[in-house]
Amino acid sequence: MELIFEKSRPGRRGSSLPALDVPAKSALPKALKRAKAAEMPEVTELDAVRHFVNLSRLNVGVDTSFYPLGSCTMKYNPKILDWVAGREEFLSAHPYEEESEVQGALEVLFKTQQFLSEITGMDEFTLQPAAGAHGELCGLF
Repeated sequence: MELIFEKSRPGRRGSSLPALDVPAKSALPKALKRAKAAEMPEVTELDAVRHFVNLSRLNVGVDTSFYPLGSCTMKYNPKILDWVAGREEFLSAHPYEEESEVQGALEVLFKTQQFLSEITGMDEFTLQPAAGAHGELCGLF
């Protein structure tokens, strides 16, 4: 794959912004500013977008493939689960909270186990193993 600097051609611009209509200010102290401008590739917006999309295709991700067992923390999780786990009701729960305070979360976990058992035809299902070797060890029992 070609580096973006190899695609660079003098005078190409990815964007054009209007001139400032207010005084330019910087919050950075002079000691932290560059002595000269950074050398940036001169590419069109289309070239930049295509370059970074092509780079993204080199990564394995939940939108492009399935993570196999053994990749520890990188299991495939449907995006809806990220939304559910990110809800305030779950985020604010504390491990030492009284059981009576977390009945909703416990119900979600219980029903998820029931659904997974029904879908897979297994008698029982656990949500306990984290991933990787822990999950594989659980699968041996």
